[in-house]
Parts: sequence; structure tokens; C-alpha cells
Amino acid sequence: MANSKGLILMSAVVAFLAASACTPKAEDQTKETTQEVKDRVKDKAKEIAEETKDKTREIAGEVADKGKQVLSATGEAISDGWITTKIKAKFGDDKLLKDSKITVETNDRVVTLKGTVGSAAAKARATTIAGGTEGVGHVVDDLIVKTE
Repeated sequence: MANSKGLILMSAVVAFLAASACTPKAEDQTKETTQEVKDRVKDKAKEIAEETKDKTREIAGEVADKGKQVLSATGEAISDGWITTKIKAKFGDDKLLKDSKITVETNDRVVTLKGTVGSAAAKARATTIAGGTEGVGHVVDDLIVKTE
């Protein structure tokens, strides 16, 4: 940042000298100095652009690595299919949901529950189970309470 300020100040001095140049020799020297400043600014801009590109590449690599680290507590990779399977298994073990007909769909960690349940309590339980499953980001509850 300090170099940039120095270059700007130097450019201002050069502009002043160019405006006040009286002789052809002074004018030539001003043109030469102006070109040197332009070259330095161009080089500094290239240097900053390269540093920015390198830092961006580094950050992108870190983000990619974090994405690969989404694992369950048991070390299994968490995928949409994994989430769906876990929720269906939990539903099968729950007595309140035994007579329910629930379809579970998972897309980008968003779980959609569709189908019918026997009570409001069963509906709430299904949503709670799905939301509490590892890897779930959001639950869409499209369940219908059907009493017989």
C-alpha cells in the first residue's frame, strides 16, 4: 500500500514537472520519468494480480478440501442417499410411525417427507427424526394426517 501511495505521489510530481517544463531537455526528461513511473505502476499491478490469483487458488483448494470432509460420526461419507437411508431406518424403528406411509426424498441435504401418517403426533415425530438426522440441512414437511 505504501508503494502505491509513493507511485501516486511520484506521478503527481511528474505531472507538475511536465506542466512547468520550459526547455526541450526538461521536457524529454519529464517524458522519460513519466514512462518510468508508468512502467513501475504496471509492474506493481502485475505483481498484485499474481498475488491475488495465488491467494484465490489457495482459498479455492481449502474450500474443496472442506467439502470432501463431510463425514458422519462413524466416518462414513454423508450423501443424499446416505441421509435417506438413515431416516428410513429410523422411521422403521419408531412405534409411532409403524402404520405410516412416508416417502423420503433428499436433494442437496434438503429432506422432503411425503405421504400419510396416523396422527399429528406421528407427523411431528417424523419431522423431528428427519431434522435430527446427521447431515440434514432442512426438512420440508408435506405429510398428511389421515385418521381412519
